[in-house]
Amino acid sequence: MKRFTGILLIGISAASFGTLAIFGRFAYADGMDTFTVLFLRFGLSAAFMTFLLILRKEPYPRGRILAQLIGMGAIGYVGQSFLYMTAIKYASAGLVALLLYLYPFFVAVLSVIFLHEKLTRTKIIALVLALVGAALTVGPVSGQLIGAVMAIVAALIYSIYIIIGTNVMKHVSPVQSSAVIFASAGAVYGMLTFVNGAHFPTGEAGWLAVLGIIFISTIIPVNTFLAGLDRIGPTNAAMLSTIEPIVTVLLSTWLFGDQLLPIVLVGGGLILTAVVLLTRSELQTKEI
Repeated sequence: MKRFTGILLIGISAASFGTLAIFGRFAYADGMDTFTVLFLRFGLSAAFMTFLLILRKEPYPRGRILAQLIGMGAIGYVGQSFLYMTAIKYASAGLVALLLYLYPFFVAVLSVIFLHEKLTRTKIIALVLALVGAALTVGPVSGQLIGAVMAIVAALIYSIYIIIGTNVMKHVSPVQSSAVIFASAGAVYGMLTFVNGAHFPTGEAGWLAVLGIIFISTIIPVNTFLAGLDRIGPTNAAMLSTIEPIVTVLLSTWLFGDQLLPIVLVGGGLILTAVVLLTRSELQTKEI
C-alpha cells in the first residue's frame, strides 16, 4: 500500500507540474515577467504553507535540516528555474526541455553512488524508454551551445535537489519542508524582482493564472512529490515524473490548438510504457 500511495502521489505531482507552462503562458500574455511570476509563485506559496504549518501546530525545522531545506529552495529551485528560463533564450524550448529530462538518468547514477540504490533490469529498461519518450515528446531543435549547457546544468541541479530531499524527508513532513523551500526561493526571487522591477498582472486573467501557478502548479505538486519521494525513492520518483511533458503537450493542444504530431504520440506511448513497467515492478516488490 505504501508503494502504491507513493506512485499515486508522484503521478499527481507530475500532472500538476505539467500545468505550469500553460498557466505561465497566460501570465506572460498579461504582461508579467519571469522574476515577478516566480516571486509571486514562491512567495505566496510560502505564506500559505506557513499558515498551514501553524494550523497543524508543526514546529519549524531547525539546525542541519533547516540549512538543507534553505539550500534546496535558494539554490536548488532558484538555480534550476533560472537556468531553465535563461536557456530558452539561447536554444529551442524543445531542446531545453529534452535536456532537462536527463535528470532521471542523473538521479539514477547519483542514487547508486550516494544512496547505494540498486538498478534492476526493469528500472534500466524503464529509464531508457522514458528518456527516449521524452526526447520524442518535446521534439528538440538545434540551438546555441550555451543554451544546451545551461539546460544540462539545470537537470543536474534538480537531480541533486532530489537526492538531498530523499534524506531530508526522513526528518520532516511535506508541509514543513515546503514552507522553508518556498520561503527560500521566494526571498531570492523577491530580491531579483526588486532589482529588475516588478511587472504584476494587469487584469483578471493574469491573477487567475498566478493563482493557478501557486496552487495547482506549485503547492500541490511539490507537497505530493516530497511525500511520494519518501515512499518510493529518488530513481522511481524521477522516472514516474516523466509523464509531466505528456500533460503539458495535451493541455497545450487542447487549449491553444497546438499541433499534436504523430512522433509526439509515439513518445508519449513510450513514457507511459515505462511508467507501467515501473509501476508493476514496484507493486510486486515486497513491502519492508
